[in-house]
Amino acid sequence: MAQLEAISTPEAPTALGAYSQAVAANGFVFVSGQLGINPSTGELAGETAQEQAKQALANIGAILKQAGSAVDQIVKVTIYLANVDDFKAVDSVYAKFIGPVKPSRVAFGSNVIPKPGALVEIEAIAAL
Repeated sequence: MAQLEAISTPEAPTALGAYSQAVAANGFVFVSGQLGINPSTGELAGETAQEQAKQALANIGAILKQAGSAVDQIVKVTIYLANVDDFKAVDSVYAKFIGPVKPSRVAFGSNVIPKPGALVEIEAIAAL
């Protein structure tokens, strides 16, 4: 049976529900969907998908660091967009953030994200 470890850092927003910021298990860390919430203010980092994606990715980076992993260890990413027309703007931020080996990825548009004003949510799986 796998040993599970909850990962938590004040450098990323606290969970908005019954979940962990991330869980480490079997040599991987599974980062829950991150919104573009600034952990210091608890507010969305901006009104655009690009601003929110930048913050969501920063949150993922902070969580991975706490887990003992890093951005260049990400193997899988899922991006949820409220509006698929924001894909190019989010992808431009993502391309600057991600490591030299591009992880596998999927992106979905037309999602209802359960926080008013949230335009993007990003989850990731990384090796430890």
